[in-house]
Amino acid sequence: MNDGTPKPRPTKSKWWGRGRAGDSGAMTPGADGAESPTSGVAADVDGDLEPASPIPAPAHRPEPLHDPDPHSTPPYGQPGPWAPAPPVQHPTVTSGYDVAPQVLTGAPGAPVAGGAGGAQTPPSPSDPDLDPDPHPDLPATNPWHRYDPWATPAPLQQNGAPALTHQQRRNRARKRLAASALGIALLSGGVGGVVGAYIERDGAGGDIVLSQAGEEASGRAPDSVAGIAARALPSVVTLHVTGDEESGTGTGIVLDTRGHILTNNHVVQPAGSDGEISVSFSGGQTARAKVVGHDSGYDLAVVQVSGVRGLRPMPLGNSDNVRVGDPVVAIGAPFDLDNTVTSGIISAKDRPITAGGDAADGSDVSYVDALQTDAPINPGNSGGPLLDSQARLVGINSAIRSADDGTDTGDGQAGSIGLGFAIPVNQAKRVAEELINTGKATHPVIGVTLDMDYTGDGARVAAKGSGDGPAVTAGGPGAKAGLKAGDIITGVDGERVHSGDELIVRTRAHRPGDQLRLTLRRDGKDMTVSLVLGSSTTG
Repeated sequence: MNDGTPKPRPTKSKWWGRGRAGDSGAMTPGADGAESPTSGVAADVDGDLEPASPIPAPAHRPEPLHDPDPHSTPPYGQPGPWAPAPPVQHPTVTSGYDVAPQVLTGAPGAPVAGGAGGAQTPPSPSDPDLDPDPHPDLPATNPWHRYDPWATPAPLQQNGAPALTHQQRRNRARKRLAASALGIALLSGGVGGVVGAYIERDGAGGDIVLSQAGEEASGRAPDSVAGIAARALPSVVTLHVTGDEESGTGTGIVLDTRGHILTNNHVVQPAGSDGEISVSFSGGQTARAKVVGHDSGYDLAVVQVSGVRGLRPMPLGNSDNVRVGDPVVAIGAPFDLDNTVTSGIISAKDRPITAGGDAADGSDVSYVDALQTDAPINPGNSGGPLLDSQARLVGINSAIRSADDGTDTGDGQAGSIGLGFAIPVNQAKRVAEELINTGKATHPVIGVTLDMDYTGDGARVAAKGSGDGPAVTAGGPGAKAGLKAGDIITGVDGERVHSGDELIVRTRAHRPGDQLRLTLRRDGKDMTVSLVLGSSTTG
């Protein structure tokens, strides 16, 4: 070439030069066999090298402190460790396209030249052959859009943000659920308060209609109080007694279809011989009654009505089967309130009580080996039934312990304090049968006269009998058993006896002809004798 041809530089084993994007940095042989860089020069048709562009000479290039490495080329174009590191490049993204990051091949700030392996300029989004970005207002979905090489590694979502862990997602769901529940509760409370205040102030409109339970089945369990009362009430009557000097109210029990009714003797006593007794049934019928028989010693009486149909007898139980604590139901007409039902339990058995005693000779005293109950019994309950859990008769309500005078037969005005007494049905049955069949009742007797003024423990046989006769009836049960005046009887069939009244009660709890085992003390010595009860008849 002529004067415009640059002179070739001395041949070296490696050409240290600055490459361009896409150049591999290798040398190509020139016309004279020397190697020359493929970038920065162009080959002419005649094989000579022509400068593609003038290469400015560096103003000053410091010399390295060591020889160049003959085996490798530094990656950033300048030899030696002093070459500056390129800045961190964040890829620029055009919406809708993935663009490869730019590769710097020249000096910092130099334009990027395209080459065979250089970076490609992204197509313009305005190119009509390309589809426009469907979501220009949304952030780019390229995960490199938010890439930070110095951040702590974390799982990436499609938008480049760190993914939440399982526990974080659960916590966030719980917080959202709690917030939703709180919001619903507040909203419901506010709405309910507003509606309630409106209804309370102005009403729901129209007349007020109160809610009420619907009709239910009328049946009840047979062993419930209601079930027992439903079965027993048709067999219970109310007696109104009127006499010359007094009147009273009591209760009776239907015994059979022939109209026999059992009640207390003190209920019918005010009628006397010419009084009037009216019987009212639970069905509303009313009939007059007459006395069939009565016994003051047992405080029992039987009256009879006639011309009444549909009578329902009350089933009888067995008082020997009763145990303390068993539930019971009492029915009566306290203070003339007929068909009153109360309930309780059996509080005690074999409770010796005496009632009456208004007569000067004591002929009206009743001796009862009673069932004690806490079922409320008041004046007017006398003669009424005490029922077990199967609506069977186990006792006839006869007396109460009141708070004023200590005893009450039921004809006064004292109220119940939970101490009621009933004649056991076993004893009442025997007496009722005798009164219906004979008009009189028999009493079991020992055949001795007791000293009722004795205050010691036990029942003492008196020194003399009535009319200065012997205290032990000749030929009677006591004489046959070997009893003597002055003997102190302390027990009957193994049960303790503390007084003369208690001995009479224990004796009348049996039938005539029953055999008793008596424990007694004679001259300071205890002994036991066997005795067969006799009988006596009273009107």
